Amino acid sequence: MMLISFDLCAQMGFLKKPDINDGIYLTYNMLHKPALLGMLGAIIGLRGYCQNGELPEYYQKLKHLKVGIQPLKCDKGNYVKETLCYNNGTGFASNEDGGNLVIKEQVLLRPSYRCFVLLDLSNPFEKTLYDNILSFRAEFLPYLGKNEFSVWWTNVQAYEDAHIFNFEKETHIVSLFRKEEAVSKYIVRFMSISTSNIPPFLYFERLPIGFSEELYQYEYGDFVYSNATFKPDMVNSLSSNDFYDIGNSQIVQLI
Repeated sequence: MMLISFDLCAQMGFLKKPDINDGIYLTYNMLHKPALLGMLGAIIGLRGYCQNGELPEYYQKLKHLKVGIQPLKCDKGNYVKETLCYNNGTGFASNEDGGNLVIKEQVLLRPSYRCFVLLDLSNPFEKTLYDNILSFRAEFLPYLGKNEFSVWWTNVQAYEDAHIFNFEKETHIVSLFRKEEAVSKYIVRFMSISTSNIPPFLYFERLPIGFSEELYQYEYGDFVYSNATFKPDMVNSLSSNDFYDIGNSQIVQLI
């Protein structure tokens, strides 16, 4: 097994939510696992959606991968967003007079994330993925939600000494991590008092973690991102098997 990371960057991104607010298509703020798996599939040339009632090839081949996501160059977990408005005048867009549909979309501006992937190099798909990421090569052009929002990656790193972290000391989790309980019961009581001039923050978002293979809809988890240091007894409320020490006092969760 080999844990690697790479920094994923784009000028714009659109991680579409399956709901609409006041006529505007909304985007998730954070990159989520199903979207990352789609980009990994593009890198090694696996097919996407081909027909109704069938999950894409990339998801079937890669859904078992453990991945972690660390936001980069953001404001306390938040990325700048803009709303775009444009017309779809193909005639197939709507039943309105003139066949013109006005579309409003919320997009991310300059999003970037550090993506961690745990790979089994004895698996041919995962070995190809490892080789392609290290050589900055992709079979299909990866994009962040729409094919006009292409992405690229830099800063590939391998963590040969990464190991399971058991929360035996105070720690900073640099990636997103999942919470199971209410905020008041789960997070705040584990935060250490800050001794720096930078106040601690907590960012929360409900994100897709996979697909229901019966309903073909997202399955969700509640995630936290924070700059806080957490106490050792946090292990009593977390599955420590999901957390890895990658060195330099950095801990990531892989889901």
